[in-house]
Amino acid sequence: MATTADLKNGLCINFNNDIYTVVSFQHVKPGKGPAFVRTRLKSLTNGRVLENTFSAGHEIDITKIIRRPFSFLYEEGDDYVFMQQETFEQINVPKQNIENWDLFQDGQYVEIVIQEETGNILTVELPPFVVSEVIYSEPGVKGNTATNTLKPATIASATKSEGAEVRVPLFINQGDKIKVDTRDRSYVERAN
Repeated sequence: MATTADLKNGLCINFNNDIYTVVSFQHVKPGKGPAFVRTRLKSLTNGRVLENTFSAGHEIDITKIIRRPFSFLYEEGDDYVFMQQETFEQINVPKQNIENWDLFQDGQYVEIVIQEETGNILTVELPPFVVSEVIYSEPGVKGNTATNTLKPATIASATKSEGAEVRVPLFINQGDKIKVDTRDRSYVERAN
């Protein structure tokens, strides 16, 4: 069995009857008292992030996961259909297992995280950035580039007929292509 000395970012562990990935960790050796490890853990089943403190040397249960590349094909009811790149196998994934599902583009490449022991699909991870076209936004006005104010915009999405909502700077107009960070749904830059 592993201990807290084996912790590293991205490691998956069984904790509180759930599977978590280590987002960050910090070994702390205070002047008084025993050493401990402060961690931020993200649930792979529901996406919730929690902070937990382990005592130094505490045993942890590591779980093995597999990351496989898939491409998004289409939406089918409450499921999304993905195709594996090597075998052309198609699988259905329920919407609740996917974070930021409305940012999918046609043919979007994703990584599906599967628990090795059980074969259960834990989550679907988008790439860190996607490029999409703004399909609706209030028009920009000359002189609006001087402030850091943001306005709502709707970007094209393959999974939702009305698109996905993101916040963009005032100078972005309808028809512009933008780069969006899928982790926090923030505007990054204009795209060519």
